[in-house]
Amino acid sequence: MFKRHFKETILLALPMIVGQIGQLSMSIADNVMVGRVGTDALAAAAIGNALFMLVMVVGFGISMAITPLTAMAAGARRDTDCGVILRQGLIVNLLSGVLLCVVTLVGAESIRFFHQPETIVEPAILYMQVLGFSMLPLMLFQSFRQFAEGVSFLKPAMVITLLANLVNIAVNWIFIYGNLGAPALGVIGAGLATFFSRTFMALSLMWVIMTAPSLKRFDPSLRYRKIDILLMKTLLKIGIPGACQYFFEVSAFTASAVIVGWMGTQALAAHQIALNLASISFMVAMGIAGAGTIRVSHALGRDSARDVRTAGFSAVLLCAGFMATSGLVFVLFRESLPMFYVSDMEVTKMAASLLVIVAFFQISDGTQSVGLGILRGITDMKIPTLITLTAYWVIGLPSGYVLAFHFDLGIYGVWYGLLIGLTASALLMMLRFNVKTKK
Repeated sequence: MFKRHFKETILLALPMIVGQIGQLSMSIADNVMVGRVGTDALAAAAIGNALFMLVMVVGFGISMAITPLTAMAAGARRDTDCGVILRQGLIVNLLSGVLLCVVTLVGAESIRFFHQPETIVEPAILYMQVLGFSMLPLMLFQSFRQFAEGVSFLKPAMVITLLANLVNIAVNWIFIYGNLGAPALGVIGAGLATFFSRTFMALSLMWVIMTAPSLKRFDPSLRYRKIDILLMKTLLKIGIPGACQYFFEVSAFTASAVIVGWMGTQALAAHQIALNLASISFMVAMGIAGAGTIRVSHALGRDSARDVRTAGFSAVLLCAGFMATSGLVFVLFRESLPMFYVSDMEVTKMAASLLVIVAFFQISDGTQSVGLGILRGITDMKIPTLITLTAYWVIGLPSGYVLAFHFDLGIYGVWYGLLIGLTASALLMMLRFNVKTKK
């Protein structure tokens, strides 16, 4: 029974994983190329990215409401409803994108109050503001991507994301270093590259989905028949708690970056390297979580309680196995991996030590991610939102602060706190899914 579910989950997850890694690789390319400018530039990118992620994940959470609703409609053979969900979701997501862009432009100024090194404050503010303008193309892309996931049309988003990496690297090369007659903008150039690559992604995926013959029956067009306020409320009812879930988790990591920033630019650069490497395996977990959402929602649309449970738990087991393997890789190659980012020996040594802690929280990180995904698949949102708030802000972050400053563990104490929070979240998510699906 589990063998079939493993196979179906893997087939769904693979293009989503490649797409997720493709998105992350743009961030990795930015960090590697900015790192060549210097430690200060990398630290500015670290704090700017950390704060922007708070805004971006809210957009991700809101947009992801499209996937379970579309997957349920597809599972119940209500094909034209899928197009209706897409069109109403576009309204919700684009309006959210405008609001989040404004929040980013204004919120970037808050960097001045976080007691960061003076040399990184202005570049970090400008970098974050440039990233803010990318929210609109990002939300457009997310709308069509989440629709495509709901109807299991996965490969185009994967291919487009990989092509966007080439756009990102090319524009980085031009504007970070000042090639082809362009000014050398350093970290600001990386922000411009992100904007152009996300615009490319949005327009490309929109065109592919609206012209694909296999999707005609879903009517993924912009032909609005009405503004469905009730459906938009349903999207927000799922999306807003989803946004809060991501916000609570990412804000804990952002707060950890701010705390580490008090320890100096070298500690902050090491923190960014370790977090960036941990994000690679987490993108695989996100892909499996997305596949879990789709499969659980399809089973719910078919009214198959048994398949809901089996699809959910098989996704968790699959992810736990992968994350355990990635943890072993981080331990074995902890000395060499940080060297891809910077040549500063103090930074690479610190990052290598952090990767040992990263290795230990891999299973917890993957399990809590898939747990959120499968709970979203059954549209269970409120309690998981409270779980994320408790795990990260009541348990994890305070533990990290105490270990860092009261037990003199420094940056390592902050990461031990993250490990504690992720483990608490994983255990509570699994308990919640088990209880809900037994009913």
